Amino acid sequence: MQKTGDRNARLRLEHGAKQKDYLLWKISKFPNLFQSKPKYLERVHPINGKIYRYWRHQSNATPELGAWRRIFYVDGKKQIPRDLKNYLKNYLSLAVWYMDDGYYYGRDKVSYLYLGRVSKQEAETASGAIKENFGLNSRVLDKKNKGFVIYFSPAETIELHQKIKQFILPMFSYKLCNQTLNLLTP
Repeated sequence: MQKTGDRNARLRLEHGAKQKDYLLWKISKFPNLFQSKPKYLERVHPINGKIYRYWRHQSNATPELGAWRRIFYVDGKKQIPRDLKNYLKNYLSLAVWYMDDGYYYGRDKVSYLYLGRVSKQEAETASGAIKENFGLNSRVLDKKNKGFVIYFSPAETIELHQKIKQFILPMFSYKLCNQTLNLLTP
């Protein structure tokens, strides 16, 4: 969310070159916000010289997005609001979060939701919202350099995947456990 004045903000979506269809799917959910076409960009990393290819699309600036920005960015810093449970209300929102920041670790049959550099209290708030709204038990783990993650045990991973599988786009089926994938096939 980018501030564009005192009251307005816009939403900037960026996804890797291979996730163009996911970007298009997201913007299709908000046709009144996104009017132009997404842009393909390449950026050279200043330290390692690697070329990063990605797609970007920016919404129109609106007061409504400005209000959302004030909830999720305090003093310009991203935060998880204490009342997250009021915003994370349905399985589609949980599935999008998982497609964006989730990871399935097949060896241990567990899942993670990466939160990045938030406080432990914010991570606990996110875990609590998932418990309260979706009945999923999780733990908060500190992954040091990667920040906090929400961890789902093998049993909770199966339950999580069963609850969100209908919303997971085919390109993200690798983020689902085999037991859940087997349930998707007739």
